Amino acid sequence: QDQLTESGGDSVQSGGSLRLSCVASGLTLAYHAVGWFRQLPGKEREGISYIRDNGYTIYVDSVKGRFTISRDNAANTVYLQMNNLKPEDSAVYYCAARMTISHLPTLPEEYDYWGQGTQVTVSS
Repeated sequence: QDQLTESGGDSVQSGGSLRLSCVASGLTLAYHAVGWFRQLPGKEREGISYIRDNGYTIYVDSVKGRFTISRDNAANTVYLQMNNLKPEDSAVYYCAARMTISHLPTLPEEYDYWGQGTQVTVSS
């Protein structure tokens, strides 16, 4: 069964750091593009960072310079290092994956596999 599992969410104070992990089972992330998304209740899912099979990355402006996406193919895991967290970063964070295509997907509907989400709460 192909699945993704996120972990690492927690409650932290503003300025703190967290590292989220996205571990795959049943699929080989080395052949997949992976994206991190976040969602607030009643809001649409927002893509924040993406990584291609070749390591190419994209960040949205709101997290650029604070978040870093990386992959460890040997561990079949993609990470999201989040530094200098702000209250507006509070959300449920999801990772998603799809087989590599010609471009790096940034829309939720372009991804085939999703994790269950992990909660990040940042207090001021």
